[in-house]
Amino acid sequence: MRIWVSRPEPGAARTARRLEGLGHAALVVPVLRIVPTGTSLPPGRFDGLILTSGNAVAATDAAPRDLPVLAVGARTAERARRAGFRRVHSAEGDAGDLAALVADTLAPGSTLLHAAGEDRKPEPAASLAAAGFSVTVWNAYAARAEEALPDAVARALRAEDETRPAAALHYSRRSAQVAAGLCREAGLAGAFRALAHYCLSPDVEAGLAEFGLAAHFVATRPSEDALLAGLPAPD
Repeated sequence: MRIWVSRPEPGAARTARRLEGLGHAALVVPVLRIVPTGTSLPPGRFDGLILTSGNAVAATDAAPRDLPVLAVGARTAERARRAGFRRVHSAEGDAGDLAALVADTLAPGSTLLHAAGEDRKPEPAASLAAAGFSVTVWNAYAARAEEALPDAVARALRAEDETRPAAALHYSRRSAQVAAGLCREAGLAGAFRALAHYCLSPDVEAGLAEFGLAAHFVATRPSEDALLAGLPAPD
């Protein structure tokens, strides 16, 4: 099965390798680009660094490497370790699991730095603030949407042969929304609707729901392993 991978790099290429290892063909055409915001590390002393995405790690060069890192999942935690952080904890889940990990690891009243993207959700910062933590949100990176549907995926969606994708993987609500919106603007809403949509979480599926679409599969846990487990065996 040929599968459109629309997530940004560097994750898209990694996902493609996994798909190919499972016997599928990957169409790697991201609709988002991760760019640094260039904003400096906020001043002050922090008791922990919250990472809800590995995309923030590249911006943390100025952060002390002995600062405890609370990461949302294993992949983000591994990127933090490779960047030199020595005290890394992984929630192995979503924002709710991350908030619980922080509460189990650090004392209430601790000061936290959340290295986040410009397009972020209220959690886990809202729950942590309600639990007595002081959270400073730092916009470390941004996800910029493509202005138009890239030619490579437009041609593939119009194809009448085996180069046409049968499915799409969606890793974030934003990328799902952008992919659907760009396809609609390109006159390919029907072709996009015909794909089998595999979503990392219910929140990701909500990005499709705004376009009247339902996911073919939603992972039981927000991990790539759980997402890829939902794919059918290759023909």
